Amino acid sequence: MKTPYITLDQVKEIAKTYPTPFYLYDEKGIRENARKVYKAFSWNKGFKEYFAVKATPNPSILRILKEEGCGTDCSSLTELQMSDACGFHGHDIMFSSNDTPLEEYKVANELGAIINLDDFTNIQELKDTLGSFPETMSLRYNPGGYFRIANTIMDNPQDAKYGMTTAQLIEGYRILKEGGVKHFGMHAFLASNTVTNDYYPTLAKELFELAVKIKAETGVALDFINLSGGVGVPYKPDQKSNDIEAIGEGVHRVFDEVLVPHGLGDIRIFTEMGRFMLAPYGALITKVIHFKHTYKEYAGVDACAVNLMRPAMYGAYHHITVLGKENAPCDHTYDVTGSLCENNDKFAIDRALPELEKGDYLFIHDAGAHGFAMGYNYNGKLWSAELLLREDGSVKLIRRAETPKDYFATLDIDDCMKKYL
Repeated sequence: MKTPYITLDQVKEIAKTYPTPFYLYDEKGIRENARKVYKAFSWNKGFKEYFAVKATPNPSILRILKEEGCGTDCSSLTELQMSDACGFHGHDIMFSSNDTPLEEYKVANELGAIINLDDFTNIQELKDTLGSFPETMSLRYNPGGYFRIANTIMDNPQDAKYGMTTAQLIEGYRILKEGGVKHFGMHAFLASNTVTNDYYPTLAKELFELAVKIKAETGVALDFINLSGGVGVPYKPDQKSNDIEAIGEGVHRVFDEVLVPHGLGDIRIFTEMGRFMLAPYGALITKVIHFKHTYKEYAGVDACAVNLMRPAMYGAYHHITVLGKENAPCDHTYDVTGSLCENNDKFAIDRALPELEKGDYLFIHDAGAHGFAMGYNYNGKLWSAELLLREDGSVKLIRRAETPKDYFATLDIDDCMKKYL
């Protein structure tokens, strides 16, 4: 059972000012979760969570996380600029990019960000671009093959476009060391949205053993290891949540087992958990506006895949609560659809819900990460507003809804469009 953090009466009141659809983020939940993460890794001196900006690129969200001690992980120029504008500076910013325009390396370096290189050829490319290496550098690792936990295949890094082979990584550290780099890091992302307490400890052990190998072969003692993201959330109500304290303790255990005996007990642990940090604390609120009775029962809402594309793109499950009918029996079956000219524009297929009526408000759960951020303008649909439910119960507009004027603003306008500007 998933419980919304807002009531029907509250949504009705909000909708008087901000019509649906809109995103609503829970400040209290975000802060409490961030504190749990830091508590779980408090055993590691220097631990830092670098929130993946791509998951929820909104300055109000970033500022909340900054107040809770987080940094940012950026993958583009605009994410670097947003981080800078929100007060993240120096090593509070991690720049993890791939297929990177050279100018973005320059901006990251000017901000003092930690640059995390994705590919072996980037090493010389970066030196040529900047003239010399920054004093701190990180390299991204890809072990190839399949990543397994207890004989269960979690993902297949060999098909991922990210990271370096073991041989490339070791040679990369040699080059960086000879080039004057003084502080070194390693980064890896080997599985996505795992709902198991064993992912981080399993990944950490592999990376810790590699850190020992790197020191033995190159003399480079890593300063930090970034476990990246991959710690998931239970999108379905019958899934068990990850226990971040158990995850932190699992990493602690292999840290003491592998790194400490080899004199690497000062390595700092970094994480990059966009989904775990934000997904449960953001929801898409939408209203039922239409019904269609053909070969199936369709409930049409005023949001569509441009507002939340994960179900259309991945077939991803997002739980839906009908506000005001939380305790009603789910004895009707619907496809919940938007209005795009695409048949995959469905938030749910054959979903059991209470009987719906026009005007019902739906709370689409776990949309706080990779939700609004993946929006687009197909069919001329406009981006929705983003709202923050503050700890005191008030609501703040943190991004206004897009207007037709915004949509037309980047066109080469001639007389035919001036009436709309």
